[in-house]
Order: sequence, then C-alpha cells, then structure tokens
Amino acid sequence: MDPGGAGMNAFGDALVYLNDPFNWTRPGGIIDLLVEHLTISLVAVLAAIVVALPVGIALGTSGRGGGGVVVLSNVSRAVPTLALLTIFAVTPIGFGDPATTIALAVFAVPPILTNTYVGFRGVDADVREAARAMGMGRGQVIRRVDFPLALPLVMTGVRTATVQVVATAGLAALVGGGGLGQIISLGFGQQNYGVMIAGALLVAALALATELTLVLLTWAVTPGPRRLPGAATRRPTAGIPEPTGAGVPL
Repeated sequence: MDPGGAGMNAFGDALVYLNDPFNWTRPGGIIDLLVEHLTISLVAVLAAIVVALPVGIALGTSGRGGGGVVVLSNVSRAVPTLALLTIFAVTPIGFGDPATTIALAVFAVPPILTNTYVGFRGVDADVREAARAMGMGRGQVIRRVDFPLALPLVMTGVRTATVQVVATAGLAALVGGGGLGQIISLGFGQQNYGVMIAGALLVAALALATELTLVLLTWAVTPGPRRLPGAATRRPTAGIPEPTGAGVPL
C-alpha cells in the first residue's frame, strides 16, 4: 500500500474534477455554489459592519468601554461557529443559509469592532481639538478627521473578518445550506477524496482572492501617499525622516 501514491491520485482526481466544464456550468455546479457562497459571506460581513462599526466609533471617540470591547471580542472569538449552528438548529432560526449567515455575522463582529475602536481611539486628541477650533461639530470631526485617520485599521478589521467568513462559510453545508462546502460534503459522503480536495482548493482560492482584493481596496481608499502593496520602500533622503505607518494591524 502506497499512501503517497493514493494522495497523488486524489489530487489528480481533484484537478480532473476542476477541469471538467460540466462541473462548473451545470445547475447546482461550482458557479452556482460560488455565487451562493459569496452571497452568504457578503450578507454576514455587511450585517457585522452595521452592528460593529457604529459601536466601535461611539466607544473609540468617547474613550470609554475599552475593557468591554476586549472582553466581548475574546468571548465572541471563543464561541465556535459550529456550536452556534447547533444551537440555532433547536431554535426558530433552524437550519439553512439564514442560520449560517447569522452565525458568521456573530463571528465577524469582534475583529471589526476591535479594530474600529482601536483606530478611533488612536486619533491624536490635538487633531480633534484643532478641528473643533475650526468650527467643526462632532459629526464633522468624526467624518472628516477621525474616520480618514482610523480607516487603515478599520479596513484591516473588515479584511480579517471577511477572509475568516469566506473560509468558514463552507460550514453551511453541514446545516442544509449552500455554498462551496457542499462539494466537500458531497466528497465526504461518497468517500471521494478527489472531490473533497477540489472543494477545499476552491474555498482556499476564494479566501486568498478575497484577501488580495481587500488589500488592494484598502490601498485605494486610504488617504495620503500611496505605495503599491509589496513594493520596495523608497530610501529616505538624508536629513528627512520617513513617515511612519498608521498603526499595527490586529
């Protein structure tokens, strides 16, 4: 028995599965499952943003509630998504995509909330005072001063949450939902390791593509001088210090 050979055969079967156009275009095929996977993930992340962003801004600008944010973040991260799905199964929420979307939204709140709080809390108080001295109200200060300065950390939280959600949304298949996890579930049920690997590769590729897309989006919307991600840093001119970054992503 050659375990290594069996593994190579499984990867070969996965490539055959992925290279078959019928598996992509048939009803309920890869394209349909991909759209469903992205829909579940997008709705979950948007719901998390709607909840976490205002709370993070309110706490970050007031300077209060930092301990509560840390506790909530740690507790939420400690609750497995699968455990939430199991609990939802015995409630009116039940099975399917709605249950998965709610569980993923809960999963996405902590990084967005924490990074938003840290980003707004880290804005220099002197900058806020200068803006108020120019006649800006609280809402204007938040929109025109705090938000642009906190945006890099806020986007880091959104990016982290989105990639985690995309990578975890495959659990929907375990509770009667859709998405790319159905391919993994199908392969597991048929004991077809090639199909299982194909599903895992699709989820991994989608998570990597999501990461890259959001890195580029962050670069595009962040105010100030821009440098392409991964580009070489310009050597500092003698006597002129280089600007420092906005902060260390969590």
